[in-house]
Amino acid sequence: MSTVPHPHEDAARPGDAPRLWAVVGATGTGKTALSLDLAERLLAGGRPAEIVNADAMQLYRGMDIGTAKLPLDQRRGIPHHLLDVLDVTDDAAVAWYQDAARSRIQEIHRRGADAVLVGGSGLYVSSVLFDFRFPPRDESLRAGLEAELERHGPGALFERLRRIDPATAAKVDPRNGRRIVRALEVLELGERTHGAVLPDEPRLWHPRTRIIGVSVAREELVGRLDARVLRMWRDGLVDEVRRLREQGLERGVTARRAIGYAQALAQLAGDATEAEAIAETQALTRRYARRQVSWFKRYRGVEWLTPGAAPSSLPEGTDAAPR
Repeated sequence: MSTVPHPHEDAARPGDAPRLWAVVGATGTGKTALSLDLAERLLAGGRPAEIVNADAMQLYRGMDIGTAKLPLDQRRGIPHHLLDVLDVTDDAAVAWYQDAARSRIQEIHRRGADAVLVGGSGLYVSSVLFDFRFPPRDESLRAGLEAELERHGPGALFERLRRIDPATAAKVDPRNGRRIVRALEVLELGERTHGAVLPDEPRLWHPRTRIIGVSVAREELVGRLDARVLRMWRDGLVDEVRRLREQGLERGVTARRAIGYAQALAQLAGDATEAEAIAETQALTRRYARRQVSWFKRYRGVEWLTPGAAPSSLPEGTDAAPR
């Protein structure tokens, strides 16, 4: 059972401005359940709450099993936002997401409710919580770089980035082709940072922000994640991917590369056995979870919870910026 902050300090009082909550952590730690419990606790304390999705892959319609998307009948009547808003052929750009999520949060606040941002996509979460400003885009330039990525792979482009701007290259995963392309695009447009990392001195976007992190011991998390991948295959991920392939999944820039979906596509194409697809998905999921832990550990002032542990209380106005 998830634990949530006790409402004695956080119950709404007449005239209180609505707040922004964030529930963050690695995949498989129980963020979804905690966000639902938190929303119910806030309502019991006198403030309604609505949930805003911050999982990049849950933005996509039809990508349900592989993203552990919460079914409508399990949302406890709590309004959810930014689920199922993109087709699998759309590109999920973080600058677009920042604008969409902040707009939804402002709408929620105008209704007098608290907003609960929940998800593990670190850059997406940070783009909302902190004062991120994104550099410009150039569609034709990016298309050329993406064509190079397809021809030569991320290694060659990463080496170019490392030669041009070693400081930026040190902050980019050399296997992440999309991040490398974005870094090179921005550098060629004359900017010196590519917008895919936290600012050096981040400031909170919303003054009444409180961040709750969910943490599970590494050994336990590995077991959870491996079991979760097996369950995805048992629950019909391959059939889900087969349907999405008919809707253009293989043409999608972002969706087709999602962990689990790329491996299921390889299985359908005969390029991997089921056992190979499952094993690769498990390995990539574990690696992704490690990156998520590292990302969110940089945040200052987070109230970290473990399943079953009683949380401490954070005073109002706690600085929650990243380290």
